[in-house]
Amino acid sequence: MAATTAFKGAKSSRWRRFVLKPFVFVQFFFGIGLLAIALKQFRRKNTHPAQSPELIAKDWEILYYRIIPFRAISRAWGWLTNCHLPVWARRPLLGLYARTFNCNLEEAKDGNLDNYSCLAEFFRRKLKNGVRPIDSASAVVAPSDGTVLNFGRVTAGMMEQVKGVSYSLGEFLGPAYWRNGPEVQPAGQTELEYEKSLLVNKDNDLFHCVIYLAPGDYHCFHSPVDWTVNFRRHFPGALLSVNPSIAKWVAGLFSLNERAVYVGRWKHGFFSMTPVGATNVGSIRVYADEKLRTNCTKWALPLPYYDRYMGPTETDSDEIPLHKGEIFGEFNLGSTIVLIFEAPKDFEFKIRPGEKIRMGQPLHVTGSSVKQEAAAH
Repeated sequence: MAATTAFKGAKSSRWRRFVLKPFVFVQFFFGIGLLAIALKQFRRKNTHPAQSPELIAKDWEILYYRIIPFRAISRAWGWLTNCHLPVWARRPLLGLYARTFNCNLEEAKDGNLDNYSCLAEFFRRKLKNGVRPIDSASAVVAPSDGTVLNFGRVTAGMMEQVKGVSYSLGEFLGPAYWRNGPEVQPAGQTELEYEKSLLVNKDNDLFHCVIYLAPGDYHCFHSPVDWTVNFRRHFPGALLSVNPSIAKWVAGLFSLNERAVYVGRWKHGFFSMTPVGATNVGSIRVYADEKLRTNCTKWALPLPYYDRYMGPTETDSDEIPLHKGEIFGEFNLGSTIVLIFEAPKDFEFKIRPGEKIRMGQPLHVTGSSVKQEAAAH
């Protein structure tokens, strides 16, 4: 009995020595590091004007920030939001969420909170028919509700994440060897050469638009144009927050995060639509792509990205034809949609940075050649 007690004491001592103490030390220094980053950023904001390059996170800060187990946190949050709620708890809990994030229950197809069995089901609520009319005269409409972070012309292979913070087109999309498109990216290809290689019509330009979905927004996303998807690239990536305040701080944020890049063609040439994951986004679901699995462990998806061809000659898949306004997929909580597409040089956006938009509203101004062609049809 004494030997058993001694053994248990030794085992407990080893546990404290090799598990508990290191864990406490890691948590202590991790907390000190985060506090140091916060203080350093606070001092920068007091020293430099808004949108100053000095406010952008340094490489070591991003590395330290990425150490936070966002993926594990997001899976835990996904589990929690899918927990069954007893009927008596649904109205107070879901009502509190709806009031906190300004959810418009009058637009919901089912406005009775008692009918949602869990928080995740309420996140993915569908809307009544007709509350999001699709602009028939516009060739390009908003794919989702949300806030416009940025938009504009792609310049020398770079896109603005938010004002003053840019990221690389090539890093975001990856090597351009999708079907019926450019060949494998040659060694030494510049960002500008990569951009030009995407164009089907060399007289066109590339444009981009970034839309942030807040927790209270409608979480489904729809097709912004009539187009055909023939390729998907899934980047497992990280699950950093995509809140606008973080987007102003972490350059290349969307290129770091998990995302599913869908590539295809519309009437003007190249078109891509990318739902980007974020902290607490338990999953990205695309209805026509049941093989997509997001928010998995790094051991399950160890490669930088995974490609899926959807051409008509593939034995296990087909192209996905999408009509403007057709539902495409959903987020489990809010995140970001990035559009990158080819259009005539006179294409002009009808939106402003920071503007709240609703799915189906036009994204470009009246009078552009895109608008005129849409009206002609």
